[in-house]
Amino acid sequence: MAMASARPMVNDKKEIFGWGMYDWANSAFSTTVATVFLGPYVASLAAEAAKAFPEGLARFAGIPVAPDSFLPYCVSFSVGLQVLFLPILGAIADYSHLRKQMMQLFATLGALATIAMFMTAGSLWWLGGLLFIIANLAFGAAIVFYNAYLPEIASEERRDSVSSYGWAMGYLGGGLLLLLNLIFYQFREALGVPTALAVRINLASAGLWWLGFSLITWSRLRTRQATRPLPQGETYVSVGFKQLGKTLKEVRNFPETLKYLLAYFLYNDGIQTVIAVSATFAAAPLIRGGVGIDQGVLIMIILMIQFVAFFGALFWGKLAGWVGAKQSIIISLVIWSGVVIYAYGGMKGESRVLEFWILGAFIALVLGGSQAISRSLFAQMIPRGKEAEFYSFYEISERGTSWIGPLLFGLVNQLFGSLRPAILSVIFFFVMGLILLPFVNVKKAIADVKAYDGR
Repeated sequence: MAMASARPMVNDKKEIFGWGMYDWANSAFSTTVATVFLGPYVASLAAEAAKAFPEGLARFAGIPVAPDSFLPYCVSFSVGLQVLFLPILGAIADYSHLRKQMMQLFATLGALATIAMFMTAGSLWWLGGLLFIIANLAFGAAIVFYNAYLPEIASEERRDSVSSYGWAMGYLGGGLLLLLNLIFYQFREALGVPTALAVRINLASAGLWWLGFSLITWSRLRTRQATRPLPQGETYVSVGFKQLGKTLKEVRNFPETLKYLLAYFLYNDGIQTVIAVSATFAAAPLIRGGVGIDQGVLIMIILMIQFVAFFGALFWGKLAGWVGAKQSIIISLVIWSGVVIYAYGGMKGESRVLEFWILGAFIALVLGGSQAISRSLFAQMIPRGKEAEFYSFYEISERGTSWIGPLLFGLVNQLFGSLRPAILSVIFFFVMGLILLPFVNVKKAIADVKAYDGR
């Protein structure tokens, strides 16, 4: 009865702005922490700790680990936790109508864990990985409820543009903080701030940014339905499991949605692995004593990617209108495959830095478009009232939360002692996406959802 009495208002500009501001807020974690600073910083600390052991491997809880594989392992473990928890959290949110409150809870937890990364230093190098696991798990949980709002705040014909708007806000917000961090990092010596301390300050700033700008979201985003009371003798956890079980039984009604979700899981795993390990890949020669890309230059490249990706998202929105959403994603996967192949074979000589700039431009071109169109296309394929549950599965392989790719990357790097074959291994995910995606019947997926909603 609560659902029937509270039809959601759609296309409200103020609410869409508030919704997009959460992407502005939490993208600071993706850029400053996950993409740029934490990986190389923790790897350098672990490499220093590894000097105490003859084989050059650091020790975490007594387990030997390659310094530049530790954070990829943490990414993998955090997403393993998401596989366990996100579906049940989504089911609880859909049943209880506590979507906004749960989003607030996990966003706050993630932001506080990010702020605490300031304590990562010296022999506490492993603390950065543990806090990342907590923050990344919370990031994924909050984004489930954030994404689930998309089909509720935007009408069907506006979902592509609203989804692209959210991604654009994320690129601008994450890019702006990264710009401020770049300025601070470049002038750290003039300010008398040691390099390690500058990195720690930048890590904590991402948490403050995340927490502070989320307040705009909480003030604008509406609770869609009244909280549903619990049946006698039940808890939200027990009801959530029952709700999830019911959804899993009904999922056979959406075969094309499942097919798309599998394709997305694979190709987005490749995208997120490239994003997660790019900074480590570029800085690895510095860690191992060779000549690599300076941290300041690397930050500028990532910053360029953030702002160019904004225009890439707009272009891919137009491309989807010209050739169709599915076809535009396929084109992006071909370009992603080319990026991985070139990263494996190129960037070996004196032009390494210039080549990395060019490679970053290609990444930026497809980054925003492939993600924005993927999210809005999925919104057309899910039934009403089960948005958080379906987006919980979607988020398992969303930006920075994929687990198979980072695990494979870390294992191949440790096995071969080189990041080049490790980065090449990622192409598997793009190839599998290119094989599966053409077989997804988008029109049938949308028709199946409308038939289910109309019952």
